[in-house]
Amino acid sequence: MARKKIREYDSKRLLKEHLKRLAGTQLDISSVQVTEKTDFTELTNKEPWVSSTKLVVKPDMLFGKRGKSGLVALNLDLAQVAQFVKERLGVEVEMGGCKAPITTFVVEPFVPHDDEYYLSIVSERLGSTISFSECGGIEIEENWDKVKTIFLPTEKPMTSEACAPLIATLPLEVMIVSLLWVTLSCCLTGLCYLDNFGSDLDFSFVEMNPFTLVKGEPYPLDMRGELDDTAAFKNFKKWGNVEFPLPFGRVMSPTESYIHTLDEKTSASLKFTVLNPKGRIWTMVAGGGASVIYADTVGDLGYASELGNYAEYSGAPNEEEVLQYARVVIDCATAEPDGRKRALLIGGGIANFTDVAATFNGIIRALREKESKLKASRMHIYVRRGGPNYQTGLAKMRSLGEELGVSLEVFGPEATMTGICKQAIDCIMSAS
Repeated sequence: MARKKIREYDSKRLLKEHLKRLAGTQLDISSVQVTEKTDFTELTNKEPWVSSTKLVVKPDMLFGKRGKSGLVALNLDLAQVAQFVKERLGVEVEMGGCKAPITTFVVEPFVPHDDEYYLSIVSERLGSTISFSECGGIEIEENWDKVKTIFLPTEKPMTSEACAPLIATLPLEVMIVSLLWVTLSCCLTGLCYLDNFGSDLDFSFVEMNPFTLVKGEPYPLDMRGELDDTAAFKNFKKWGNVEFPLPFGRVMSPTESYIHTLDEKTSASLKFTVLNPKGRIWTMVAGGGASVIYADTVGDLGYASELGNYAEYSGAPNEEEVLQYARVVIDCATAEPDGRKRALLIGGGIANFTDVAATFNGIIRALREKESKLKASRMHIYVRRGGPNYQTGLAKMRSLGEELGVSLEVFGPEATMTGICKQAIDCIMSAS
């Protein structure tokens, strides 16, 4: 499972759209996003309710504690909302040690209420953890002792008996509505096994803090969601144009954006994150598991600060895709040579179905193109791979090293990935 956070706007949009589809429940939820591109006149024409009701405005970014940070405004008219946004749009704030500008707001109707409740559902390997409290809101952490939690194994359906420990002390009317709300929310993560909840959206995490009751119906005042993006292939129609924003404080570099664009256009997986542009240890590793092993090993050996990037390609990308990917990695790894040795770790684990030789063809072309950069940066290349046709691939790599006259060492599956990392570090950290 790969959890990816989505904006509050998308969480509520999916909740409204699909509870109606799954359970016939129509939630009276309205919300709009506001960015620097928003024209408030056009917004009013498209969503007339924004000019006829009191509003709430808050950043729709991937950070919490918005209320405690003075970033939530209540009971405003549209003109006041526009002024609130104008004063804060693009302004840098610090949250959890990360600094970034506010770029996106969500605007919703202001809902007067007396009671606030808390609900969260977290999907785990063997089931889901469901938490509930009748003391929700911005003080939830201070009142965490009042949060009640149950664990529901995957094979057990959500029933009133299973929910009883969460809501047994509530007044009957509130208990009934809360049970309904917990049950409806569970359908988002696939916990309900009733016939009309047979479909789900693969939410891996849902949190409503708080939700309240309006005319006896549940209403989410604040909501966070995470989707299992590995389920996108079966949910792309249901999710619609959902956005997976970067973590707060994280901004893609041009090279990262380029790889991200490549990744979106292929059925394979191409990932690339720059950790330290001046790092001396770079990776171009096949397979998510292997890429983590390489990165973790470098860190475990005490050289995390020298790790230039995290990179992973998998899913049998074609030669042209690998070529474009490898060009970017090599350009970053060889940038601004300073006379010190560097290392590039290529390959990975033992492939199940990827033709190693075919994949290496794209990398070989890129290495050949970047010969002068490799030499100028004193790059030492370490190749380790196994899998279908790996002997041919490794032989091609060995010949390339001789052809280019660069330091290129080749290993098969008999060598360990951790051992390759240590060998590379020992080489580049030795006296020049």
